[in-house]
Amino acid sequence: MSDKEQLRMGIIGSNGRMGNVLISAIKQAGHLHMGGVDKDDDLDALASNCDILIDFSAPAALEDNLDIAMNHALPIIIGTTGLEERHHFLIDSAAQDIPIMQTGNTSMGVTMLAYLVEEAAAKLGDAWDIEIVEMHHRHKVDAPSGTAKLLGEAAAKGRGIKLSEHKDSGRDGITGTRKIGDIGFAALRGGSVAGDHDVIFAGDEELMTLSHRAENRMIFARGAVQAAYWLSRQKPGRYNMRDVLGL
Repeated sequence: MSDKEQLRMGIIGSNGRMGNVLISAIKQAGHLHMGGVDKDDDLDALASNCDILIDFSAPAALEDNLDIAMNHALPIIIGTTGLEERHHFLIDSAAQDIPIMQTGNTSMGVTMLAYLVEEAAAKLGDAWDIEIVEMHHRHKVDAPSGTAKLLGEAAAKGRGIKLSEHKDSGRDGITGTRKIGDIGFAALRGGSVAGDHDVIFAGDEELMTLSHRAENRMIFARGAVQAAYWLSRQKPGRYNMRDVLGL
């Protein structure tokens, strides 16, 4: 696809908060918005007129969405958060046939932040405690956020450990002292916050914080559109936002 060609994009979850912003971002980028679907809509009909699908719906819909993407040989971007292990298994399987990008955040700034977090975690070691603090609007249903998990995975990768074995969240009551090497999470909810994330590296007598503030959802929509154009030119496989930036 040349730089002048337009992508025909279909949105899954078009009536959601991200869906409306995505429509604006697609049009601003000069691509074609071919329509959107939500629960009980005909995704198969939409897919037949698209070059790529962008999914910001719900985990429960993922399996059907992947099946339709594979049936139409379409690349798909999955920005849905709250995914479980079985969802990742489905994505890995589908990625053998089509290009798939799965990410907890489509912001270019967050993508760079994750890269810096991994580098810092690798260089500083477990003598520095890592705490990830995130805040989102009152309507968000999952916690920690997909972005917080993405940042936690980056920190764990930098340390060469598994996040699942070192994740510490939901502290309450007499919890005991902090375990060396754990990665802590705290989730705040309120107002209309689009997404704030702080990764705190706390050492002895010094503290470093790497932060990202999302002023509105358009940053995620623009990143998704940029990622869609990139993904449309890739071979089958599983990709993430770092691949878009070449990190």
